[in-house]
Amino acid sequence: MINEVPYSDVLEIRHKVMYPEKEIDYVILPEDDKGLHIGYYKEGLLVSVLSLFLNNRELQFRKFATLAEFQGQGYGSELLKWVLDYANDMKFERVWCNSRIEKTDFYKKFEFVETDQIFEKDGRQFVILERKF
Repeated sequence: MINEVPYSDVLEIRHKVMYPEKEIDYVILPEDDKGLHIGYYKEGLLVSVLSLFLNNRELQFRKFATLAEFQGQGYGSELLKWVLDYANDMKFERVWCNSRIEKTDFYKKFEFVETDQIFEKDGRQFVILERKF
């Protein structure tokens, strides 16, 4: 089941999945208070989260994280499908994200394309991916 998620739960999963070696404050985004935080619940357990940020007719999702023991089972895919349906229903022109280079194939399954915008953060290479409607 996909639902809005309490912010504290989002932070916990972000931290556990993305940057467990850092302090939890590291996964806080300055604009989190303006975001919509959603997640996938499997039998009442929150297993995947992401945060949505609206800017005019564009929708950005950030901090997409699925608990390691639930990766590869389709929960993240279901969450991303929900985002794309939401974007289509709300008539957004573009959905985009910052993706680690090694994760781009996942997004390409959902018709995202790479832009020429590549950057590095914390020693990891990222590329901006987008899907236009």
